[in-house]
Amino acid sequence: MAMSIDDLSLLVEIVESGSFSLAAAHRRWSQPQVSQRVAALEDQLGVQLFARHRRGATPTPACLTFLPSAQQALGAIAAGKLAVQGAPALPQVTLACVPSLTSLVFGPLLLELADAPLEVRCTTDHSPVIMDRLLTGSAQLGFVLKCPAIAGIQLERLQVSPIVAVVRRGHPLTRRKQLKLADVANARLAPQFWGEGCDELIRMLRPHRRSDSAIHAIQPASAAIELALEHGFLTFMPEMAAARQLALGNLVKLTIADLPHWEWEAMVAWRSGKRPDAAKQRVIQAVRKIRGQV
Repeated sequence: MAMSIDDLSLLVEIVESGSFSLAAAHRRWSQPQVSQRVAALEDQLGVQLFARHRRGATPTPACLTFLPSAQQALGAIAAGKLAVQGAPALPQVTLACVPSLTSLVFGPLLLELADAPLEVRCTTDHSPVIMDRLLTGSAQLGFVLKCPAIAGIQLERLQVSPIVAVVRRGHPLTRRKQLKLADVANARLAPQFWGEGCDELIRMLRPHRRSDSAIHAIQPASAAIELALEHGFLTFMPEMAAARQLALGNLVKLTIADLPHWEWEAMVAWRSGKRPDAAKQRVIQAVRKIRGQV
């Protein structure tokens, strides 16, 4: 008799219940049936698995050595069944995005793909991690900030956005047409951390501050926007991240003459390959279509 998954399951049940009779009752078998199956399994393994006594059955050292492998095999089979039964009828594409781009990318993209024959899963992470996930196949498309090229990964530019200073409508600084960094240095500041340029900006602002109060650089873009809208902070951030609130008139862009020209370059990345992937290509087409909206 070949070793079966059912034999392994029976073995685990006997170990857990400590009794052949309880395992038999659970399965609605006779006790001789259980004994026969255990004997067959012992023949297959060439070892005694249980020491039987009046109070039940005790697993032998050989049984306890084999038990983790049996449990692992049963777990793998159960996971496989679950995966097959729960597999979506439609192809699945996993998208990974840096947090500050999520609201800019996921909304327009999912709207464009609303009727497409595929399912999208959205996740967030940092650009280097996303690039690694593309290489390992745990994500099919990544939305990242400009980073060095990696063999096997294709990169396309989504948008290049200047770093701008924004405040909420009605902020006192909006009354002034021309400003310098020294004029805004003592405002409540919370720049979005967009990269090394943000640290440089903070170094430029600090000498003009009348106190040693902290300047916090925060992420994601939504947090910086909330501080500006709800609490009156001045924030420096990529214009594309503030585009909607600027268009609605809730945020106002300040003109600061000596603000250096920093840029934020957003890119879409995917792993190139010879095997065609229709679902991934459909998403790439959608990304190209919404590029002007990002």
